[in-house]
Amino acid sequence: MGMNTATSPSSLQLAKAWPLHHPRIFLPLAAALWWALYQMLVPASEWLVARLPVDRASHLGGALQFFFYDTPKVLMLLTGVVFVMGMVNSYFTPERTRALLAGKSEGVANVMAATLGIVTPFCSCSAVPLFIGFVQAGVPLGVTFSFLISAPMVNEVALTLLFSLFGWKVAALYLGLGLTVAIVAGWVIGRLEMEAHLEDWVRDMPKLSADFEPGQTTLADRVQAGFAAVKEIVGKVWPYILAGIAIGAGIHGYVPQDFMASFMGKEAWWSVPLAVLIGVPMYTNAAGVIPIVQALLAKGAALGTVLAFMMSVIALSLPELIILRKVLKLRLIATFVAVVASGILMVGYVFNAVL
Repeated sequence: MGMNTATSPSSLQLAKAWPLHHPRIFLPLAAALWWALYQMLVPASEWLVARLPVDRASHLGGALQFFFYDTPKVLMLLTGVVFVMGMVNSYFTPERTRALLAGKSEGVANVMAATLGIVTPFCSCSAVPLFIGFVQAGVPLGVTFSFLISAPMVNEVALTLLFSLFGWKVAALYLGLGLTVAIVAGWVIGRLEMEAHLEDWVRDMPKLSADFEPGQTTLADRVQAGFAAVKEIVGKVWPYILAGIAIGAGIHGYVPQDFMASFMGKEAWWSVPLAVLIGVPMYTNAAGVIPIVQALLAKGAALGTVLAFMMSVIALSLPELIILRKVLKLRLIATFVAVVASGILMVGYVFNAVL
């Protein structure tokens, strides 16, 4: 009897395994449940505030409703999209990405690299091994930079949060701008022919074949990849989301209307470079910065200025630059920062002028 208990799977184990055994049933059921819960967020947030000893019309009441609504909204959207992208990413491993880019001419390859950056799993900690793998496979330096700029900046987390908070137009705008900055910046770095400014040990590494043999992947494997992506990405970024929404809630509830326009509005010509300078040393990611961006816009900050701030935080983060110093000499790092920052400044000024 004891042996049967020890060897038989528990109810929890069976529940965890069920989606993998029945993926075609699990996926539509999970989507329906997700949609039903999402529709309950507004009334649930209002109900929670009503149960508290605060006036809904007060600064604190507005801040609490913002927090109670935005937190589950962002986490649910993020979980859903990261799960789907985890399944999609099973087609685009770093090895396959490297194989797709190797041997391609510049220009076309810059566009491919920036586009692949959207669907390829990436974090700052993987910058060095990805960079080395691309160089060893013969991927041109400028093409490699197009990927390294696009992957952290134009990823599913950033696009999901922008869509959820601002709608598809702003999300599409950011997608187009981010890809443009990544493509042009990579192309410019490639034209400068700065391969001599790679660290010597990187240039001296033996060239490797970029061939990639795809394996057989089932729908259950892709579902498992989706769960793994949620655990990896949402598990890492949820503290940033809570911190960002908490700051955004404070700005939403307490900062006077149009206050931000005085130094982040269209009329302040210096607001865009200031936003970039503030953004670069910040250690956060899209999940933490976008809720703050939402609150800044609501208080009168210009769209171009906050987009420049957001792009600088994500694309030129100080931790990533420190990590890349292992493989790049200072002159190449400075060139990378200058080219990308110039693109971000242009984006900020153009959108402040047009919108």
